[in-house]
Amino acid sequence: MRMNAPHEPEELMTIGEMGRRTGVAASALRYYEDLGLIASVRTAGNQRRYARHMLRRVSLVSVAKRLGIPLADVGAAFGDVPMDRTPSHAEWQRASRRWRRTLEERRRAIERLEHELTGCIGCGCLSLKACALLNPDDALAATGAGPRRLEDVIEDDDEA
Repeated sequence: MRMNAPHEPEELMTIGEMGRRTGVAASALRYYEDLGLIASVRTAGNQRRYARHMLRRVSLVSVAKRLGIPLADVGAAFGDVPMDRTPSHAEWQRASRRWRRTLEERRRAIERLEHELTGCIGCGCLSLKACALLNPDDALAATGAGPRRLEDVIEDDDEA
């Protein structure tokens, strides 16, 4: 078969072919499938075969992973996009709008974190624990372990 020969939309790809096309390891493809992010069909010999339209889903999962976006967020954004057939343009557009909202929320959270870090570093104390402006007398220690102010920012995003 020539490298640039046209493919039929119904043509199925092996896990190796999917991995070569997307740059995603076979183990990751199986993991994404276990999470319900992608789907395959099985041959009589129980080998996975992926529909060509899964290329887009795998690529989107891969990009999201590189950007540090939780796979659960990816699943939520694309959960309504069908896996048993090639999604329509309208279905991808709806998913894209959901995805855009998720990305905008992440961007706002990162901007708030950047603002908080700039304020803390700008005060010169270089210690959140000792910072008299943001955490006088280490009052946040009473609320629990870990990045308390950052958790508040994330919780505010979840409520928005």
